[in-house]
Amino acid sequence: MVRRWNGWGDESVSKALPTGAVAALASWVGPGSRPVDATPAGSLASVPASRLGLEGGVSVDPWERLLHARGQSLPDWIALRSGRVGAVPDAVAFPETGTEVASLLTWARERGARLIPYGGGTSVAGHVNPQLSDAPVVTVDLSRLSRLLSFDETSRLATFGAGVKGPDLEAELRARGFTLGHFPQSFELSTLGGWIATRSSGQQSLGYGRIERLFAGGRVETPEGRLDLPPFPASAAGPDLRELVLGSEGRLGFVTEGIVRVSPVPAVEEVHGLFLPDFPSAIAAVRDLAAMRLPLSMLRLATSDETRTTLLLAGHERLVRALETYLSLRGAREEKCLLLVGISGSENLVRQTRRQALGALAMRGGVAAGKAFGREWHRNRFRAPYLRNTLWEAGWAVDTLETAAPWSRVPALLASVETALRAGLEDEGERVHAFTHLSHVYLDGSSLYTTYLFRLAADPDVNLSRWRTLKTAACAAIVAGGGTISHQHGVGTDHAPWLAAEKGELGIRALCSVFRTFDPDGLLNPGKLVP
Repeated sequence: MVRRWNGWGDESVSKALPTGAVAALASWVGPGSRPVDATPAGSLASVPASRLGLEGGVSVDPWERLLHARGQSLPDWIALRSGRVGAVPDAVAFPETGTEVASLLTWARERGARLIPYGGGTSVAGHVNPQLSDAPVVTVDLSRLSRLLSFDETSRLATFGAGVKGPDLEAELRARGFTLGHFPQSFELSTLGGWIATRSSGQQSLGYGRIERLFAGGRVETPEGRLDLPPFPASAAGPDLRELVLGSEGRLGFVTEGIVRVSPVPAVEEVHGLFLPDFPSAIAAVRDLAAMRLPLSMLRLATSDETRTTLLLAGHERLVRALETYLSLRGAREEKCLLLVGISGSENLVRQTRRQALGALAMRGGVAAGKAFGREWHRNRFRAPYLRNTLWEAGWAVDTLETAAPWSRVPALLASVETALRAGLEDEGERVHAFTHLSHVYLDGSSLYTTYLFRLAADPDVNLSRWRTLKTAACAAIVAGGGTISHQHGVGTDHAPWLAAEKGELGIRALCSVFRTFDPDGLLNPGKLVP
């Protein structure tokens, strides 16, 4: 695979927009006009000379430094596409063992350099971006720490190098009849270490659990020494140190090994599509279904706006019209909401669970639409980010944000976030299209995953300003509505201004104190997560 240097994913993969979608987007937010993108040569010319020489086994190649300067957030795209990249690491290191990572930490302390951990470079919150600094900055690419180090079939524990990417991890496990079951949308590019460091959540977390449930232990190299985390099934020996590592975003140390809890590959996996009449009845149905504690692997509920957008982007206009006629006859009309229900397990378990789940939903007015929507979702679940490339080239920017809250707050929080986004650019005379789905469901609440689109301007500074206006308005609405500032994307720099509202002053001081214990000289990923 050849990665796009200024966009998402494999250069050979693209996702087209149906004709009807182009017309609809133009009617929703205005016709798009593609900005002029910088060339690789032009962006390379903006890379400053390195402040480091050929020392410490690091690369000072300008192209390598450019490729490691940014993640995948919309501000990152604006910077790369405009050629205004900003701060660039002085060097890139590619350690192959934990011992080499420890040596890099010693070298950085002696040299006064700062180190940034880099897994798959898929961060959408500014985790991997260098900050302007008087000290030289080295990005540490952990992709060569990617082997399966041990496999304990009896205990169902697997130990991997933290730089292993999702597909390689799953290939190793499935060859042995097992799976981790962790499938974030960035699965094809992101790494185990990145999942741990940002408290990632996979699409089937209802069944397999978020990364904090799957992360059993591992090894962390810190400036003050190595931290080993034994994989106990449970322990009452004081606070769990794994919780310090989870979500630490490189401030505490480098995760070099991860021990994960794996499961046998299920005999049967199904995803069913159903339509519910409207969002209030749909959210009540999902809440009740979660309370039944059925062995489901996924519940994914789209609002009526997202449902309309999804059907539009699917193409197949004649089939969609026929489907909508059928649904209308069954009571699922203009405000209908699409629900995807994932079921995994043995043939008998899946059959019983299917009967219970679909029966409960039918009592709530759910209209079963078979497995076609589930198959389509499964086929394209890692392809959706490629639409970002297509939309940019058509003149539209797309971004996402997410939160989570108790059930009692979910409807009002969803409405306030979407309202903030849709009204965010009114002063400029620009419109914003926003829509939401519940991507992860819990007994006591749910996540909210919102996508929003707006027109790109010719001036990258205008685009960045528009993004900042929308991001600020939505995050303010999240905090005011009692939601977490991040359910699955971490904090980085983009969410840091709102973290104190969630953690409190004492909580922030506690985090800073922990990081100083492991990194007293402030060598690791400065400016991320906390000041």
